[in-house]
Amino acid sequence: MISKKYNPHTTVSLAMAAAFFVFLYFFKDFPADKVIISAIVMMLVLFGIEIFGENPTFCIGRISSSFLGAFFIPLALMHMVYIRDLSDGMKLVFFIFIVVWILDTMAYAFGKVLGKHKLAKNVSSKKTLEGATAGIVFGVLAAVACRFIFMSNILTLQNAVILGLVISVTGQFSDLAESLIKRDGNVKDSGKIVPGHGGVFDRFDSYLFAAPAVYYVLKIFK
Repeated sequence: MISKKYNPHTTVSLAMAAAFFVFLYFFKDFPADKVIISAIVMMLVLFGIEIFGENPTFCIGRISSSFLGAFFIPLALMHMVYIRDLSDGMKLVFFIFIVVWILDTMAYAFGKVLGKHKLAKNVSSKKTLEGATAGIVFGVLAAVACRFIFMSNILTLQNAVILGLVISVTGQFSDLAESLIKRDGNVKDSGKIVPGHGGVFDRFDSYLFAAPAVYYVLKIFK
């Protein structure tokens, strides 16, 4: 996601994000101290670029936006890999995708037909309370259906309901969070790889908070 408003260090941020993702992949036990060290190193690099650069004006915006892309996004999405590595992990990954796809579709459909009350009017003018409610209801129903179809040996009915609720709430919150970033950055699409669909990042924004939330709820279940 590139914004002329913040002008982040795109190449450096992408390089650090890729390196951090690889680092997290090979340290799947989630060593908190090493993650903290990674964050500090990133900040040292970004501050160093600004300190020894030619124009320090608006440096906080560049540092903040670069760090957000380099640290938070890989850390959040890596939890999908952590989920995959759990027992029956691939089923759980498909479960998350299915629930998100259904809740997004139903939230859009009900919001378009019945939506009257804005959910977050200053962030996304098209999202409504009615659509969000429908997304939660159908997200939970989708989770329950998945449980009966191919996950009865993994989740109890109660677990499925809880996970459906968690995914539905955090997934829609993630979508709003990405809309907030795009609105503040004054950009329509988060990238050009998938033109006309909000950018490639829009295909994965629902998982930014949903993936970590599901992973730690699963840990609680065990």
